[in-house]
Amino acid sequence: CSCDLDNVAIGLALLCLFMIVMFRIPGLVATLSLIIYTALVLFLVSVYDLTLTLPGIAGIILGIGMAVDANCIIFARIREEIGAGKSVRTAIDAGFAKAFSAIIDGNVTTLIAAGVLYFIGSGTVKGFAQTLALGIVVSMFTALVITKNILKSFYAVGLQDEKLYGKTVYTKTFNFIGKRKLFYSASGIVIAIGIVAMVVSGVKGHIFNYSLDVVGGASTSVTFNENYSVEKLESDVQPVVSEVTGDNDIQMTPVTGSNEVIIKTRTLTVDERDALYSKLSETFGVDESTIQTENISAAVSGEMKRSAILSVIIAAIFMLIYVWIRFKEFSFGVSSVLPLLHDVFVLLAFYAVLRWTVGNTFIACMLTLVGYSINATIVVFDRIRENLHTNKNLAEVVNVSVTQTLSRSINTSLTTLIMVVVLYILGVTSIKEFALPLIVGVICGCYSSVCIAGCLWYDLKNALDKRKAKKTSK
Repeated sequence: CSCDLDNVAIGLALLCLFMIVMFRIPGLVATLSLIIYTALVLFLVSVYDLTLTLPGIAGIILGIGMAVDANCIIFARIREEIGAGKSVRTAIDAGFAKAFSAIIDGNVTTLIAAGVLYFIGSGTVKGFAQTLALGIVVSMFTALVITKNILKSFYAVGLQDEKLYGKTVYTKTFNFIGKRKLFYSASGIVIAIGIVAMVVSGVKGHIFNYSLDVVGGASTSVTFNENYSVEKLESDVQPVVSEVTGDNDIQMTPVTGSNEVIIKTRTLTVDERDALYSKLSETFGVDESTIQTENISAAVSGEMKRSAILSVIIAAIFMLIYVWIRFKEFSFGVSSVLPLLHDVFVLLAFYAVLRWTVGNTFIACMLTLVGYSINATIVVFDRIRENLHTNKNLAEVVNVSVTQTLSRSINTSLTTLIMVVVLYILGVTSIKEFALPLIVGVICGCYSSVCIAGCLWYDLKNALDKRKAKKTSK
């Protein structure tokens, strides 16, 4: 995990550079706040002795994304207030005040999901929930307390020119409602292609390309003449094993303190085992008599899969109820969960069509996407709720609200993508299997929060209002 955390650190450094370029003084403040956030999270992980599995690291990445998101919301609000003609000092206070509800609702909603995942989930799901909950609490503290105090300190020492903070003046509103049929159709086509791919694959064998963690296989113990790092195993040994098995789904784990390596592959026939032994001896000079192979069962049990699915379903129900109560409308609750399901189905379509490996990384990726998606949607709905106080034209409210939150949606997605792309470029195979689908998930989450969520709320709100009007007239 130390290598993975090093990659996270590189991604965090690039993210901070992006924030400074985009937001100037507030970006510098966000950088300092993120450094404090990261230090606090790592300290608490150490204090509570939390095991950093891949899902655990995924929880930290999502926590960083939410910490950045909180800052983006605040800074976008400050720019709007400056654009409206307020002084920088007044804009800072107003920006934090107006961003408060969106930050609280988004984080609490995700915290509810983390709580459900922890109490109902098992194994890796619990690890994800622990680090996510920890990250959420720390991110709210750093955004609402540390960022605010550092920003005010910068202003107090003389950094008061509005050019250092930027200002936003909205001159054009995009007609999202008018394009909603196009958005629905695009999503429907992608999901339909995924369903077709699943059906075709199901007829041939498995719906998805399941990994060894799911279907089991063979474990081969090999003692090499030298110590191999994970990177060297992937570059030198994996192609040799893949040539014999005809399969790229190979897991190699070096045994600490020795030259022994555990190679996991699909179940091998006797002839394939003999061929593998000979190839390893011929290529690397290992002693064939020391090689041992045994069949292994699936690491991801049926119970674990059912637990993960049940946890997500119950978490979605609790999130729906919270948003329903908090926003005082059933339409908001349903419209917050539907984009989440949309993102899951779109990502499943990519898994089915591109035959990405479905294993432990799949669970981590889906859980991360669920947390990311609901938070992005809440930000849009918070602005809709605010604008409804001054405008009762639903179409105008949605178009204006989504336009006003567009820069936040894009900036948050870009900052999260920076982290994930770095993990993909620098990570080992297991990390790449997590990062690539998550890249698609982040893009999809941005798309659904911008193009789908508000439109769904508009259609559902109109349908419920019409139904209520009919009942009243009777």
